[in-house]
Amino acid sequence: MKKANVVIENETGLHARPATELAKLAMKYKCSINLIVNGKLIDARSPLMIMSAGIKHKTELEIICDGENEDLALEDVKIFLENN
Repeated sequence: MKKANVVIENETGLHARPATELAKLAMKYKCSINLIVNGKLIDARSPLMIMSAGIKHKTELEIICDGENEDLALEDVKIFLENN
């Protein structure tokens, strides 16, 4: 299991487009990819769960990857969240 913390820098947070793109990225990996946002566990493969979490600008979240290729998945998701 690998973990990393990220602060959302996108002025509009994770709205529909970035939530969908994040879910597509997460689906490329066999490992589980979850986000902890305000104490809630969010499946990164679900755009609806991501959008319903209300992730706004400057929200801090934790990424948790567990399983096959977890290192690569964590790095890719972290880069995506830092840049979108």
